[in-house]
Amino acid sequence: MAAPVIAASALAASSVLQFKGNMASAKAARRVAEYNAQVTENEAILLQRRKVEEEANLRANSERLAATQKVATAASGIELSGSPLQALADTYFNTEMDALRIQYASEIEQTASQSAATLTRAQGRARSNAFRTQAYASLLEGGSKAAQLMDT
Repeated sequence: MAAPVIAASALAASSVLQFKGNMASAKAARRVAEYNAQVTENEAILLQRRKVEEEANLRANSERLAATQKVATAASGIELSGSPLQALADTYFNTEMDALRIQYASEIEQTASQSAATLTRAQGRARSNAFRTQAYASLLEGGSKAAQLMDT
């Protein structure tokens, strides 16, 4: 009579330990997912800063080019009209088009990073829920087996 009680107690204790282990795994899965999502969000911020810097460099280079064009035109004695003016306008328009491309690329990269962070969090929640389900299942299974041992 004592052997089934001892076996049932050991099985119940084992089930409780499995439950606690799975619950700890669920918590760890959530934390890992949140950390990875934060890393991805930080990468998005760095990408944005890099694109802002890239756009600033583009504009600075464009200003230097426009200044060079103005100086060359003035040095030649030609008025800033017609072809020289058109060349200068092309410089400004092309700069704006390139800046818009940089901004668009930045938005795409940021959206991708935010999506990746959201996906990471969702996967973490799913893993966490799976561990929780496994925890409760192990507890129920252990209780069922302990009850069967007590009936015998």
